[in-house]
Amino acid sequence: MPPSDRVLKLNEPPVWARRDGADWLIDLHVQPGAKVTEAVGEHGGRLKLKIAAPPVDNKANTHLLAWLAAQLGVPKSAVRLVRGESSRQKTVAVCGVAAPWRDIGVDKK
Repeated sequence: MPPSDRVLKLNEPPVWARRDGADWLIDLHVQPGAKVTEAVGEHGGRLKLKIAAPPVDNKANTHLLAWLAAQLGVPKSAVRLVRGESSRQKTVAVCGVAAPWRDIGVDKK
């Protein structure tokens, strides 16, 4: 891929990230119970994350939000679960970042 195409891809949001006013909405497919928390690709138009927390007593959701906040360099209060509390398909709202896909995408390793 030519360098100019790579710059365009970094500047344009992927299908799983979209603006909603001042917030970014991020569509996720979450797989709890992994050994390590990481972004592993896309799944059905969503960013797929493996989460190192069990899907019990809201532990996976709590870990997910804390991990996203750390990846994005924002306080935990800037990241909230919008949809999918008990589902693998989740939507998270994030405020205070310009381009969240640059910090949590699968290319950041």
